[in-house]
Amino acid sequence: MAARKRTPNPALADLLDQARWTRTQLAQQVNRLGPQAGLDLSYDRTAVAHWIAGVQPKPQVRALVLEALSARLGRPVTHAEAGLEPAHAAVGTERVDTVEELIDLGRATMDPSRRTLLTASLFSAALSVPAFALPAQAAEESVVPGRRTVRVGSSQVQAIRTMTDRIADILDELGAGHAMPMASAFLVNTVGPWLRAQSTDAIRQDMLAAASDLTYLTGWMAMYEKAHGLGQRYYVQALSLAREAADQATYCRTLRGMSLQASSLGHGPKALEYADAAAEAAPTAGPRLTAFLRGQQAHSAAMVGHKQQAHSRLKEAEDALAKADNHRDAIGGYDRTAYLFHVSHVLYEERDFEGSIKALKQSLRFQPEQERQGRAHFHAVLAQRQWRLGHLDAACESWSRFLDSYEHISSKRGDDHFSTLRTVLRGHPSARPVREIADRAREVAAAKAA
Repeated sequence: MAARKRTPNPALADLLDQARWTRTQLAQQVNRLGPQAGLDLSYDRTAVAHWIAGVQPKPQVRALVLEALSARLGRPVTHAEAGLEPAHAAVGTERVDTVEELIDLGRATMDPSRRTLLTASLFSAALSVPAFALPAQAAEESVVPGRRTVRVGSSQVQAIRTMTDRIADILDELGAGHAMPMASAFLVNTVGPWLRAQSTDAIRQDMLAAASDLTYLTGWMAMYEKAHGLGQRYYVQALSLAREAADQATYCRTLRGMSLQASSLGHGPKALEYADAAAEAAPTAGPRLTAFLRGQQAHSAAMVGHKQQAHSRLKEAEDALAKADNHRDAIGGYDRTAYLFHVSHVLYEERDFEGSIKALKQSLRFQPEQERQGRAHFHAVLAQRQWRLGHLDAACESWSRFLDSYEHISSKRGDDHFSTLRTVLRGHPSARPVREIADRAREVAAAKAA
């Protein structure tokens, strides 16, 4: 019988180089950790050579290899990074744990060579999401071999929430192209290790909830960057974290984000499915969260031709918003601007283009000037709808306002709008307002290329 061909594991060899360890030193450290897992080990450099050649260590030993390397490098090392199969996946019992998947996803987002593949991954319209359920009461946590005695508390939870708010502000002002790398790096280098650290049960729940919010925001930014498959993966991780945290509010906000993503890609039935699931998952929601969910249900219902349902949902959103306080949330916020944008979407789906334009103009009047990414998108959508109706002067004015915001942000979605602008202007090259905006567009293109 021919010997089974093994696939070498250069990732493990690379980690050894980073750690400045010999194969003997890794083997010795794994042996030292063995008793903590109830194992009496006597590995030497030949065993490590076999692992690098493609032999998988025993499932119990893989955790020791990762712990040894994590301690040496001072950061989490995951199965994927070390080229090892997850132990539970190997025996077919359960999935990879959420924190490890999140670290791998964030690290891949940070790596330009891997990010290209990730951003090319496709959105799956077939993805089904389970209903929210509180996690089963866990058995007493087993000791993780070699876990460092780092403890986290409420200050670390607040640090994640503060950082999430700051990243959301950067997203609004400078675009996802600048904000998303910061979020990914913070997830990998700070949030991941804190999720692995020791804490009380209450702090653990709060930490998971805070991490879920940041992961949701990262998925939202990936959507802005037109990396829809990547965004969907972040959303799925946010759902898992929210479920572990027993955080229904973040769970339903994330489902609502998934509905928005589906609607932006033209998947009306899936958008409605996610929007309705988000509403069903909502706890006894306050008025602002209720409005946040109903507005997306309205848009999704309009996409599938449910006119009466769409307008009923809009009325529910408006009524709820009228009862909300003036607090403005960085994550999952909803205000008059967002509500009128949903009105515009519903009217557009009903082919009431003039009504859609009117609602969009009203929406822009309420939108803060510093929210450049949102204003760029709104003005571009407005310009395209005005152009479609032959309102050339008005469209050029809206395109000019788009450029006011676009020149300050980094956003793939903004880049798409800019390409659309340059394409549509070619249809009327001699019109004075077109010549003026075309000259401005060339200046912006040159500035961004510098």
